Amino acid sequence: MPLTPDTRVDLDRFWSTIEASAEIGKGRPGGLSRLTLGDADRDIRDLFRSWCEQAGLSVEVDAAGNIFGRRDGTDNDLPPILIGSHLDTQINGGRFDGIAGVLGGLEVIRSLNDTGHVTKRPIVVVDWTNEEGARFSPPMVASGCFVGKYDINWVHDLIGDDGARFGDELKRIGYNGERACKAGEIDAYFELHIEQGPILDAEKRQVGIVTGGYPVRGMRASFKGQTAHTGPTPMDLRKNALAAGARWLTAVDDIGWDFAVLDGKATAARLTAWPNKPGILSDTAEAVCDVRHPDLITTRAMAEKMRRALFESAARCGCEAQIEDEWEWGGDIFDHEMIDGIRDEAIRMDFNWRDIESQAGHDAYFLATHCPTAMIFAPCENGITHNNEESCTPEDFVAGLNILLHAVVKRADR
Repeated sequence: MPLTPDTRVDLDRFWSTIEASAEIGKGRPGGLSRLTLGDADRDIRDLFRSWCEQAGLSVEVDAAGNIFGRRDGTDNDLPPILIGSHLDTQINGGRFDGIAGVLGGLEVIRSLNDTGHVTKRPIVVVDWTNEEGARFSPPMVASGCFVGKYDINWVHDLIGDDGARFGDELKRIGYNGERACKAGEIDAYFELHIEQGPILDAEKRQVGIVTGGYPVRGMRASFKGQTAHTGPTPMDLRKNALAAGARWLTAVDDIGWDFAVLDGKATAARLTAWPNKPGILSDTAEAVCDVRHPDLITTRAMAEKMRRALFESAARCGCEAQIEDEWEWGGDIFDHEMIDGIRDEAIRMDFNWRDIESQAGHDAYFLATHCPTAMIFAPCENGITHNNEESCTPEDFVAGLNILLHAVVKRADR
């Protein structure tokens, strides 16, 4: 049976999955703390897998823990359409960031089942592992591995804040899959996500058509100093790695303010040190920073300032600095034909839409290096995100979900 132009998703059914998800890994009131490969992550994976199986999907898990729920098409030799996002959260996370995208993909499948429509191409719903990077750094590590950015052995050897090894935790929770973490041929990738910004909500828009992403440059660096007593050690003999890291973070924050007038941003995201105790100087520290700006050339200039500040901060404290990891994403990376198709659906269904750029990182950024990719944004209240007060209503997803359904089916039936 063909999908009719007025076919709509079951909003109540979608919302029931959101509410069920919100019961797993509760954090602060109203929010979630579902860190990658923890017990709560295992539980939501189990629930998602059961939902996929109930919807008639065949489920596979790859070596990075990515979960794929596949609905066959009438011609399974054709490359599939992927719809995905993530189910892990920040330590003080919300109920929608990433989650709405995975469960929105599931709702697309359920809506197709309701109508009995079988698309020409297979459709695969994906939960990507460790998008947030809140336990294992860097973020988006498993989607990056999927497209060849990272080696699977390197991913398995990542060490979390609690000292746990990524690969060991995959095995512990039962999601060290047999499928290779390697992308084959993919026709297209769609990702629905909350905006994570205030624009759509402030303008009372129903949906955002994502045209690209702010170029981002990020860096994880280590500092090596020397432990010493805080009392008798003269200032000129100190090698305080904690101070070196703190100076770098402050310098990066200043870079953000220098470029803020044109919406540049620099983030001092993280600082850890050892021993990090009173009475003693720390001999090791690690810090994470990033810069972003709507203009690529300006982002590169900010990144160079960040790099110089790293070694200047270390030298000022008599320490050594080393860059442990770097990443970049964003720019004009999304497929223009797919963007046009999503916009056409928004116009056809008479939703209040606008073009918008993403200012956050998403798994879609890595997928865009491998296959045609596009994103759809749903509004969230005041743009609050990565926070337990992150809030949406069912109505906030009406436009995004229905546009996703029809854009996916139109692509899958080509």
